[in-house]
Amino acid sequence: MLEVEALNQYYGGSHILRDVKMTVPDGKLTVLLGRNGVGKTTLLRCLMGVVPTKSGTVSWRGTKISSLPTYARVASGLAYVPQGRDIFGRLTVEENLLVGAASRKAPSKIPDHIYALFPVLRDMKNRRGGDLSGGQQQQLAIGRALMSEPQLLILDEPTEGIQPSIIRDIGRTLRQLVDEMGMTVLLVEQYYDFARELADRYWVMSRGEIVAGGAGSEMDAHGVRELIAV
Repeated sequence: MLEVEALNQYYGGSHILRDVKMTVPDGKLTVLLGRNGVGKTTLLRCLMGVVPTKSGTVSWRGTKISSLPTYARVASGLAYVPQGRDIFGRLTVEENLLVGAASRKAPSKIPDHIYALFPVLRDMKNRRGGDLSGGQQQQLAIGRALMSEPQLLILDEPTEGIQPSIIRDIGRTLRQLVDEMGMTVLLVEQYYDFARELADRYWVMSRGEIVAGGAGSEMDAHGVRELIAV
């Protein structure tokens, strides 16, 4: 579904991404792991066109999208939940969700399946986003991304700063999106146990390069925990 080939990116004189090559298979949950500062977030931003790539290609369903602007990538079926969530604090929950549908004909109401995935958002739909807890904001950020009806959902460390009960809820929701709704998910994560539990496929990044990959069921056997240990 998504294929990255020989991707390079620089910040000033620093070579951040080094010939990154990886694939994200259709209808699976793929996890990208790595220590802080190895280039994971930069890679996601390149996939979404938030930052340009120096060289290499990003292909989506067989079509190169490396030169497309971000809004065109969203319209083609990609959605992105950034690290830190980036919700609109002064807008209500409902307004935040409607912003997520900007790439298509805006619905007159929030689809029932969004509230079914995240019941707390229905209960708080008239509350400002900035008044929600961290876990509730994360659920809002995911719900907002789903409003564009994506085929591929990309998430950057959704468990960061979240209480364990909400982490479990998010994990169940991601598996539901894949197993029951046929969505493809690319998840960047540092929380190893959470990643291992969810992953169908995995990749490990170190110093801007992909250094390991395989089936999620083989993460322990492949020593992935040690690869990402600080």
